[in-house]
Amino acid sequence: MNTLDPLQLELPIHLVSAKSKFSFVDLFAGIGGFRIALERLGGQCLGYSEIDRDAVKIYQTNFINYFNRDEPNLGDIVKITELPRNLDVLVGGVPCQPWSVAGKLKGFDDPRGKLWFDVLRLTQNSQPKSFIFENVRGLASPKNQNSFEFLLRKFEKIGYSVKWKILNAYDFGLPQNRERVFIVGIRNDIEHHQEYKFPKPLGLQPKLLDILDEFKNSEIPEKAKLDPEILFQSDRIPASRTRFQKDDELNDFFIFSDLRNGHTTIHSWDIIDTTEKEKLICLTLLRNRRKKKYGHKDGNPLSFENLKELIPDLEREELDTLVQKKIFRQTENHKYEFVNSKNMSGIDGVYRIVMPNSDVAPTLTATGTKNFYATRFIQADNPEKYKAKFLNLVYKKGRYKSFTAKHFCRLQGFPDDFVFHPDSKKAGKQFGNAVPVPMVFHVAKDVIRRVW
Repeated sequence: MNTLDPLQLELPIHLVSAKSKFSFVDLFAGIGGFRIALERLGGQCLGYSEIDRDAVKIYQTNFINYFNRDEPNLGDIVKITELPRNLDVLVGGVPCQPWSVAGKLKGFDDPRGKLWFDVLRLTQNSQPKSFIFENVRGLASPKNQNSFEFLLRKFEKIGYSVKWKILNAYDFGLPQNRERVFIVGIRNDIEHHQEYKFPKPLGLQPKLLDILDEFKNSEIPEKAKLDPEILFQSDRIPASRTRFQKDDELNDFFIFSDLRNGHTTIHSWDIIDTTEKEKLICLTLLRNRRKKKYGHKDGNPLSFENLKELIPDLEREELDTLVQKKIFRQTENHKYEFVNSKNMSGIDGVYRIVMPNSDVAPTLTATGTKNFYATRFIQADNPEKYKAKFLNLVYKKGRYKSFTAKHFCRLQGFPDDFVFHPDSKKAGKQFGNAVPVPMVFHVAKDVIRRVW
């Protein structure tokens, strides 16, 4: 990476001494994100638990060698009866799907959600000095509030001072918008057990191009500053914007969706040859499909009569043409909706193209995404020119690429010499499930100081 390595920071000498290592056990080890960070802090792993065979192979390739070949794979956490005594730190990225918006939000009703009870059981039995667990931010969302508070109370009941916080990988030197909740517990008999503090943002301000080798030493074009009224064509700033979208700058990404609208949204009627009247019809459906007068769903089909009320000179043949162009389709009750009716599905295999000068890449997921990055910069001083340049100079000329396993490796803060799975899809899944190494590193530093 071109930015400062977020792990190359000054540490107390006792934390890197080969003769005085603290111990840890790596639950739900995956491919070793926790382990890399804790070994960098001077830790020694006493055992790891992982059931995915592909992940175990990668873990063993990177961490198990002649010198520690007797280190045990503890296997399925459900079958583990005990952990080493006098353990300093117990860590793990507990399966997140039960609490994720990308999953079905079943919580404790999901078998993977019940694994928290095994975590509690092993923590209570082995009484490590401390623990660090990581999960999706959804675990701490209002929808899961009762379950989350139940877990925290359980950890407190078995003898720990517990704190939690939602952190973002970007704040720890990685150009990825990845929010995760960290739960830290320190045993009540440890001196100053209530004084643990979560790390503050490092202030490194990484960029996506830091992980893209083809942009090394590139000069980043300066962005034009725009009045919000020009940017949003309204005096209202959309509430859905993230911290990485400026209110006076053009977005650093383009979304391919027929269900959204905005200055960097690409619709199917922008890509397919369409008339101005056809574009008007498409935008009319887009802007009215969520109105309650047309139905109670989040997005409703509209009839010819509905659309004609909105566009008085509309002809039915114009709707038929949009059906032929596969932009519209007719429902069983002869209403019209978009063919591309699922927001995250994208258009023609593309959901998002991120510009290389973006602060962040989208959150990596285990299921994979239809995200790409542009291979050239573009500049413009208004939304219309920006969108036209993107379509003509980037999209139509194929100047965009898929993120690779090497990119995923860097986005999660793994070292460049990390040996990842040769199958790019499996590597993507493993990195999507992994914990960002710098986040663990900085969360763990204060824990180690207090327990060892």
